[in-house]
Amino acid sequence: MTGPTDPAFDPLPTKPESNNFNHRLKLLMGLTVVLGALAFLGFTAFQSATVYFYTVNEITEVGPTEEGRTVRVSGKLVPNSFSREQNSTMARFVLKDKDTEVTLTALHDGVVPDLFFNDHSEIILEGKYGVDGVFHSDNVIVKCPSKYVAAG
Repeated sequence: MTGPTDPAFDPLPTKPESNNFNHRLKLLMGLTVVLGALAFLGFTAFQSATVYFYTVNEITEVGPTEEGRTVRVSGKLVPNSFSREQNSTMARFVLKDKDTEVTLTALHDGVVPDLFFNDHSEIILEGKYGVDGVFHSDNVIVKCPSKYVAAG
């Protein structure tokens, strides 16, 4: 008969402590790697989605944008500064800071919205400010001037 006094009797078989510890350590290391990877991806996604927004005066003070960095610049179109070469989509124009007389020459390859030429429009360019002192625009956004137009 086997019982509690019998040396062969083991009512609750136990696993070795070190095996249980190794399993928890592997699980903790795996979770740490996964969480670290997710944090890194989130950080890089946030960094690439961030776009700095400047006025014409601010961008001229800051200087050329970093390699690969896109910025936005806000200003008003200087009258009679828009020109486009014949049979070309490349446009050259000048923006003026609304609070100062600082100007910025810009190049844009493509179509510009109709409201671009409205005297009350605020123009927002998205692109890069080059070492040549010219803003190279990839995208043109025009804020709707309807709130400035007199009802008639």
